[in-house]
Amino acid sequence: MTRHTPPPPAAGCRETPVLKQRGQHEVFCGLTGIIWLHRKMQDAFFLVVGSRTCAHLLQSAAGVMIFAEPRFGTAILEETDLAGLADAQAELEREVDRLLARRTDIRQLFLVGSCPSEVIKLDLSRAAEKLTARHAPKVRVLNYSGSGIETTFTEGEDACLASMVPALPETDKRQLLLVGALPDVVEDQALDLLGKMGIDDISVLPARHADSGLAVGPNTVFALTQPFLGGTLAALERRGARHLPAPFPFGEEGTTAWLQAVAREFGVDEARFDAVTGAPRARARKAVAKAASSLSGKSVFFFPDSQLEIPLARFLTRECGMEAVEVGAPYIHKSVVGPDLDLLSQGPTIAEGQDVELQLDRCRTARPDLTVCGLGLANPLEAEGLATKWAIELVFTPVHFYEQAGDLAALFSRPIHRREALKLKEPAE
Repeated sequence: MTRHTPPPPAAGCRETPVLKQRGQHEVFCGLTGIIWLHRKMQDAFFLVVGSRTCAHLLQSAAGVMIFAEPRFGTAILEETDLAGLADAQAELEREVDRLLARRTDIRQLFLVGSCPSEVIKLDLSRAAEKLTARHAPKVRVLNYSGSGIETTFTEGEDACLASMVPALPETDKRQLLLVGALPDVVEDQALDLLGKMGIDDISVLPARHADSGLAVGPNTVFALTQPFLGGTLAALERRGARHLPAPFPFGEEGTTAWLQAVAREFGVDEARFDAVTGAPRARARKAVAKAASSLSGKSVFFFPDSQLEIPLARFLTRECGMEAVEVGAPYIHKSVVGPDLDLLSQGPTIAEGQDVELQLDRCRTARPDLTVCGLGLANPLEAEGLATKWAIELVFTPVHFYEQAGDLAALFSRPIHRREALKLKEPAE
């Protein structure tokens, strides 16, 4: 086959020294991932084992569902449970039995710990094994931790998907596995592009239904669609699957590079690749250029929040003409985001972890045109005259692949437009 031309070389930040700080940090907990995962896996249920605080978090974050019963709930631990005075294991089993008897549509049940097992006094992995033995083969019971003590909010999805991998059936067939929860419309666009290239044997993790036939083995190659799936990557490699490193499919350049990595692996010739991607690439470039006209020359500062920061910084600097001052990420897995670091021009501070007070000092000193941060920091920074973008919105909004490239750029341009529209005149002396 004719090998595709790789993205143009850049100085790159892969070997740039990383500022590593450990201190007070601001981030949502991993339970937040349930909000998009329960919509994606249509026959799964997420039972959070935790306190009333966790129940209130899910209710406030997910909203009230009036017309459909949600596929998540909370098994609330009372004071006697947390003190280890009650047999919470037996009570949990009774609650699961009642849930599955009432909700016969459930095929996968996730027991999600809201705190470490030392706190909730429950071994959820043992509970999942016992419940699987009781309810198999109709229902598979898995467990993972969504504790904010142990995870950032996107790591909830990583922990969930990683928990599924050991239970997947074995297969020897040559296949592509797309890994990461995407909105259905975005996933369909990706599958359509790959199908037009002649790549037909494709599975998706997480699948929309438990009976999708999803399996994994030594002839499986997988491409990540989300940069926060380091644990899932390791779990798949333990099953013998092989990772296809690539920039993440944000914007025209990232999407093209991601698709090229898959096309090279499956022997798609360059003429067919260009025929399939030519029109959507042109639409993406046009849409990004329109939305990015107000971003060119502006500066951006990323607080660590979602682990999307490095791919998004690559998109904003290379496709939107922005200047990155600092790119902070909760964790930096170079095996995952290395290709994006290769394309991110030298200049910004690359930071891993957080000491929030020190990082706020750096942000205030830099006075960036746009600050990407969590909800807890956004309002105070707005009050100080800085335009902000909520990092969590970038996870809930369809932003991957060609057709969403313009929407992605617009997410960053709107706060700047808003700040300019609301800018007050200096008071007269």
